[in-house]
Amino acid sequence: MIRFGVIGTNWITERFLQAAAENDQFQLAAVYSRTLEKGEAFAAEHGSPRVFTDLEAMLSDGVVDAVYIASPNSFHADQAILCMNHGKHVLCEKPMASNSLELKRMIEAARSNDVLLMEAMKSTLMPNFRIMKDNLYKIGQIRRYFASYCQYSSRYDAFKEGTVLNAFNPEFSNGSLMDLGIYCIYPMVSLFGRPEYVKATGIMLSSGVDGEGSMVLRYPEMDAVIMYSKISDSFLPAEIQGENGTMVIDRINQPYEVKIQYRDGTVEDLTQLQTHESMYYELDEFIRLIERGKRDSKINSLESSLIVAEIMEDARRQIGLKYAADVW
Repeated sequence: MIRFGVIGTNWITERFLQAAAENDQFQLAAVYSRTLEKGEAFAAEHGSPRVFTDLEAMLSDGVVDAVYIASPNSFHADQAILCMNHGKHVLCEKPMASNSLELKRMIEAARSNDVLLMEAMKSTLMPNFRIMKDNLYKIGQIRRYFASYCQYSSRYDAFKEGTVLNAFNPEFSNGSLMDLGIYCIYPMVSLFGRPEYVKATGIMLSSGVDGEGSMVLRYPEMDAVIMYSKISDSFLPAEIQGENGTMVIDRINQPYEVKIQYRDGTVEDLTQLQTHESMYYELDEFIRLIERGKRDSKINSLESSLIVAEIMEDARRQIGLKYAADVW
């Protein structure tokens, strides 16, 4: 059993624990919350024996082996480094950090403390992403990657009425790129590596974060086109276009269906039945790595996470989106 502490008592932690219930090697050992009342309520609901309002105390108590971090983005780096300096493995929600400098500090802490650090990007560890990767050769020379994740945020209604919630608050390193755009970028990097250059545009909101944006990324033999938004919806599937056919993925952020439409009109359904909750697979990868003494995932690797962070930082510079954590 791996004893986990969780940082954050929000909806994403709820979903993580629902998925974790399917893994018999996961044990919820502690909950950290800034308020005792919220922490106790969350712990009672999910069966945690311990609640802490002091993170240092939780890490020093000897009750956890690993920590899942689902706090606001701007807290990730400092909390993760503190955890790793106490010898704890860290599974950190995406995006792992506000910028590449923070992420480099996190990677250094992981290496110096000989612990595992992994970004909790669920999509690239789901069964149908592996199917995508294993069958790319069938579509021939790849010429374009297209991904879209546009989902109107319910919090945008409050924003338009004058209430700026966390999702649109630059203090927490938020906005559509960090929240949704990363789901388009990470699979691209996992499949094709670092692009040669990035061209980005975006719509900035009055609070100082981006409401939506688009990117064109250049590879030696192909282009990548990405769209993301928290202020409009899209229902387009993702595509990887090759000279022999096109791979069509229902949702890039959560791939459940994968098909190849060949140029001769035939269709090959590659979809693999998914037997667990979507977030189960990132946890399973994380626990397997700990058991094997590994310190980096081959799929959600630290190198991939750093490339993604640098791409988003480049895009933010181009659209004028700067956070308090940025030094440029």
